[in-house]
Amino acid sequence: MAQILAITNQKGGVGKTTTTVNLAAGLAQLGQRVLLVDLDPQGNATMGSGVAKQHLARSVYQVLLGQATLAESRVTTNNGYDVLPANRELAGAEVELVDEERREFRLQGALNQARQEYDYMLIDCPPALNLLTINALTAADGVIIPMQCEYFALEGLSDLVNTVRLIKGRLNPGIEITGLVRAMYDPRNLLAQQVSEQLKRHFGDKVYDAVIPRNVRLAEAPSHGMSVMAYDRHSKGAQAYLQLAQEHLRRQTGGRHG
Repeated sequence: MAQILAITNQKGGVGKTTTTVNLAAGLAQLGQRVLLVDLDPQGNATMGSGVAKQHLARSVYQVLLGQATLAESRVTTNNGYDVLPANRELAGAEVELVDEERREFRLQGALNQARQEYDYMLIDCPPALNLLTINALTAADGVIIPMQCEYFALEGLSDLVNTVRLIKGRLNPGIEITGLVRAMYDPRNLLAQQVSEQLKRHFGDKVYDAVIPRNVRLAEAPSHGMSVMAYDRHSKGAQAYLQLAQEHLRRQTGGRHG
């Protein structure tokens, strides 16, 4: 049965979508059955997976509104995983769901229908704490937080940790913070090193050992509708995300240092 992971950070531009797409591709490369759920109206994870968001017959929008099932709406990609795609239509879902009963549980209900078919479901959340993100956190078993090691990162992180705590208390008692990913990391930057050390002090082994560097190939891959593994599997970015996928699998099986 799938582990559902919300990949989120309220701060934009921290490598959230890049992490979702490439962790999905990395897990798929390691033989896992993966569904990527694009819950961001910008549809970047959809496009970055090679799915044209302009021509969708059905998307996560119809699934949330109960107009289509996940099975009818998902798309198989050339990157080794399936996508439940998104486009601008999704921006209207919040308004349309606002008066609905159990509106926070719409995504959970949809994902549960297909949970036996996958090993992992990764949700790319919008960079805001809105009803879409709350749906993701209510559906998720765990939260992966990609972040840059910079001055304001820790401040935003404490807000997110508080949000997860609220969701745990009110909507989803099973949710946990699974891990933190240091993305766009430059080891030559002294501030990055200091923030990285602070993260380890505060969160201990929740911080993944795998570190994602700044990498040109990572930046180029989405414009080709490819994961970085498919685009250039020998690049530093591809190697880093494969290491992250391997580390996550090890943690899941309990062999943390295996």
